Amino acid sequence: MTIVEQAKQAVRGAVQDAIEKVVALAPDALMPGGKPDPLIRHKHGSIGASISRIDGPLKVRGRATFAAEFVHEGMVYASVAFSTIAKGRITALDTKAAEAAPGVVLVMTHLNAPRMQSMPLFMTAEKAGGGDNLPIMQDDRIHWNGQPIAVVLAETQEQADYAQSLIRATYESEAAVTSFATAKAAGIEPGMFMGQPLKVVKGDPDAAFASAAVRVDHRYTTPRHNHNAIEPHAATVAWVGDELIVHDASQAVSHTAWSLGHIFGISEEQVHVTSPFVGGGFGGKCLWQHQVLGAAAAKLAGRPVRIALSREGVYRLIGGRTLTEQRFAIGAEPDGRFVSLIHSGAAAVARQNAFPEPFILPTMSSYGSPNIKLDVEVAYLDMLANTFMRAPGESVGTFALESAIDETAVALGIDPVELRILNQPEQDPLKGTPFSSRHIIEAWRAGAEQFGWSKRNPTAGKMRDGEWLVGMGCATATYPYHRMPGGAARITLTKDGRARVEIAAHEMGMGTATAHTQVVAERLGLGRDQISFDYADSKFPGVVLAGGSQQTASIGASVIAAQQVLVTELLKLAGNDSPIAGLAPDEVGAFDGGLAKLDDPSRHESYVSILARAGRDEVVAEGSAPPPLETMHWSMHSFGAVFCEVGINVVTGEPRVRRILASYDCGRILNPKTAASQFRGGIIMGLGLALMEETQFDERSGRIMNPSLAEYHVPVHMDVPRIDVIWTDIPDPHAPMGARGIGEIGITGVGAAIANAVFNATGKRVRDLPITLDKLM
Repeated sequence: MTIVEQAKQAVRGAVQDAIEKVVALAPDALMPGGKPDPLIRHKHGSIGASISRIDGPLKVRGRATFAAEFVHEGMVYASVAFSTIAKGRITALDTKAAEAAPGVVLVMTHLNAPRMQSMPLFMTAEKAGGGDNLPIMQDDRIHWNGQPIAVVLAETQEQADYAQSLIRATYESEAAVTSFATAKAAGIEPGMFMGQPLKVVKGDPDAAFASAAVRVDHRYTTPRHNHNAIEPHAATVAWVGDELIVHDASQAVSHTAWSLGHIFGISEEQVHVTSPFVGGGFGGKCLWQHQVLGAAAAKLAGRPVRIALSREGVYRLIGGRTLTEQRFAIGAEPDGRFVSLIHSGAAAVARQNAFPEPFILPTMSSYGSPNIKLDVEVAYLDMLANTFMRAPGESVGTFALESAIDETAVALGIDPVELRILNQPEQDPLKGTPFSSRHIIEAWRAGAEQFGWSKRNPTAGKMRDGEWLVGMGCATATYPYHRMPGGAARITLTKDGRARVEIAAHEMGMGTATAHTQVVAERLGLGRDQISFDYADSKFPGVVLAGGSQQTASIGASVIAAQQVLVTELLKLAGNDSPIAGLAPDEVGAFDGGLAKLDDPSRHESYVSILARAGRDEVVAEGSAPPPLETMHWSMHSFGAVFCEVGINVVTGEPRVRRILASYDCGRILNPKTAASQFRGGIIMGLGLALMEETQFDERSGRIMNPSLAEYHVPVHMDVPRIDVIWTDIPDPHAPMGARGIGEIGITGVGAAIANAVFNATGKRVRDLPITLDKLM
């Protein structure tokens, strides 16, 4: 990051701080969520019902069209060649054999690629979506080992892959920084996240720690992780005149459309991005170089292009989670109350992205202490740009935080559950703002009882089952409530009493369309079969990123705004002869397929009747959600209590998770069936984080050495134990529908719960992930 960019971020951060202070002091009534969503009071409708996913039948019948399944007449197939050095320049590219291979249409390199602007880096503008800000095939420079150097187009995928293998590149290598130790020695810099410095100091934590009666101070490390969604990244791209059409695997269609327009020098309106079905995203399905390369190659060839990355291609081109080194120090009184919390350390980043893993985030809100110091620093490497990966910051930050809490409990001789409950804050530990809703103690109590925590032996290594040592561990899970700016939705109500909602949101397997069909049905007083929920199209209203577990809140707030516009229009159309004539929008509610006076339901008229009297075939209403000021006014977070039982084989050292129970406080649960699936999916991802996932990065060459699921291990069926999930289901009065996001919290706390259980089983404390058998023998 340049000095100018740092200065701009500092200014934005100062402005943000000033706004937050003003908003925090404003009256509740002026805030979004200041008046609870009326749907919170609905107890026996569509919301809260366990409904199967509405896209399920399409998927099991093979009728759900994913990005690499769209077909255009004359379409060709792309294959990408990647660099094999970390830094330098291409001195020669021999593409003759590839160009002469059967079926080849063209080979695109920096020598013939269309001229393009660099991708606008994510968070540098409202709709910027780029994973890096490097020129894409515009010169001979190499910035990381795995950078695309050529794209082959051919009549079949097999022909393209074969021809790509014939390309020969010659390089002039330059000295590259590919070792984390070398990068740190060259100088570390302060980390920044979303325009804010990743450094907070409250009180005098160093002095308080030094004088504390009980002190725990340890170093924890987490490795690199790669994205491994079941669907590799892909896009089908076509130019129709000056319009660019992209069928993408995306969690950011509006961002992608705007950014591609910037790159190719055309307006946002000339780019149409759709993404109806996505086979998993987790932060990795945003805008990367492959979509740009596909569009550039299609422009050069004059033919539509399908570009589908191989699994290895995902590792070479798509960023993942970076490595971290974390120090966690806790100073406590003999009774267990914390007097100092220090969470600091460093993460590796690439200069073309500058996204540090913000591992201090969970420590900001989980526990109270009069003295807190949080600090993330970064060291720059010549490597693929890292990016968001499920619960960025919290997933690995909770490993250090909750491992240190467990070590403190052992040092104090206090039950780990009771120590966590003892140190719950009454208000936000750093900002002093009130919590919008916080019922983590209820979650801890319910989880401990159902899991059977009382049967745990607090002395390590004392529980045994044959040749297996058995242990139990626990940890706090946490993830903030987010609602990003830009939410908007359009509702079309037709004369037959049906409603269609359009919003540029996303469905990546988490049940978005299903849950919001339930919500919209309840909000409009219609049956679920009368609702059509359309999404993932850049032509729809809204800038709704499927990230940060914020879609539920963003869609909810956007639909509320659109419904308010719709009700106002319907009251105008109703006229003087209607039972609801003369009523104001805040005096009516949606019931039984129409509108009725809130305190006199007999004054009711159906949508069908209103439109018929007005002679209208449909009414269209579009509304924009207000700015997300509620996140500045209240401290808004989801929490959970994760319990785990492990077995460690005394002969082989093999760790096995035997069972997990997680108890969550995430506000109201809109659909228990899809929610349980989300929670379990996150927990299984946490299993991988704890026990097996690790990107093998060769620090001599900067190359990822295990770019396949044969070598990069993720949990399979035999690795996954029984997982029980429960929740408080207590609505958050300041969130739309009373609900907070659940997509990412599931992975948090799991790594620490497993590590703590391993210690309880063996007496061995593993502070470096993953927990492999060599660390236990």
